[in-house]
Amino acid sequence: MKTVDSYNFAGKKALVRVDFNVPLDAQYNITDDTRIKATIPTITKILNDGGSAILMSHLGRPKDGPTEKYSLKHLVPTLSETFGREVKFADDCIGQSATDLAASLQPGEILLLENLRFYKQEEKGDVEFAEKLSKLGDVWVNDAFGTAHRAHASTAVVGQFFQDRVCGYVMLAEIENADKILNNAEKPFTAIMGGAKISDKILIIERLLDKVDNLIIGGGMTYTFVKAQGGNIGKSLLEADKQELALDILKKAAEKGVKIIMPVDNVCADDFSNNANRQTVAAGQIPDGWEGLDIGPETVKLFMEVVASSKTILWNGPMGVFEFENFATGTNAIAEAVVKATEENGAFSLIGGGDSASAINQAGYGDRVSYVSTGGGALLEYMEGKTLPGVAALQ
Repeated sequence: MKTVDSYNFAGKKALVRVDFNVPLDAQYNITDDTRIKATIPTITKILNDGGSAILMSHLGRPKDGPTEKYSLKHLVPTLSETFGREVKFADDCIGQSATDLAASLQPGEILLLENLRFYKQEEKGDVEFAEKLSKLGDVWVNDAFGTAHRAHASTAVVGQFFQDRVCGYVMLAEIENADKILNNAEKPFTAIMGGAKISDKILIIERLLDKVDNLIIGGGMTYTFVKAQGGNIGKSLLEADKQELALDILKKAAEKGVKIIMPVDNVCADDFSNNANRQTVAAGQIPDGWEGLDIGPETVKLFMEVVASSKTILWNGPMGVFEFENFATGTNAIAEAVVKATEENGAFSLIGGGDSASAINQAGYGDRVSYVSTGGGALLEYMEGKTLPGVAALQ
């Protein structure tokens, strides 16, 4: 696989697939620029070599073609400031404006194309659409790990039209860090799995049971485990048809000598809102009409002790509804514990994209852990052992 370091971009127009799917507020201001910052090294290397960069990305999930809300033009001021130069913008990703601006692009210049998903052909992996994109550049750079699990036109299909296919720094770092966790983890290895559903995490949990010493289970998925073991969960999140699966995971873990650590208490609420009435109860004793929205103080202590004694930590998924300030305590405590283990005990910590990345960045700890993945779904699929189309297209 060619990497950015091994390639000289002098005089080349690099067509770069980036992941600029960033959150915007109602005034179109970027509320988290992590994904933009992640691409700085790749784009800087291209420009410093004497090349130019044509950036393509999706933003959100537009349903019916061009939509103001999902236009990448809103990113131009931030990008121009980030790279210290005017970033040009094409109001289309194919068509005349894109062709003309790409053709006139000079070394050291950056062009941003309009949202790829304004065309249905992007997500369909349409070959003709991919070929039109390919005509804009001389070399294809894939630096969008967050979409590498999708066989879309710009993330995989376009590769066939280039002799030179280059792996960007973000993509490379994601693969290297995931491989480190999967193949060279220092013991004790603790995986922290949170989030809403067991069904989303079952494959990664099963694979990790062969690798980890400790598996901490938090977030909404815990209530299915508790219910399966006969506990009361009130109106907490439940995947009723996954109770057998939950028991099976516990059985497999015991057979493999993996210690599963689950909440011993929960903070529950009488309504799904930040201002709901709250009470802390023992796990499995949530009253009818109440729902668990966070881990309790005893659980926080228990989880933090396990994290503190770990040398490798993988965290994927929050411990509660961290979007509500009153139910973010558990998630923030885990973030603190992971930072402490990293900085004070030299642990290697990988934060698995998605909500976990949002939580660690929201707490202001993003630069104090070993690595924050930019790809939630892509990282999970890679760690499950699946072939990612966006990675395969580089090989």
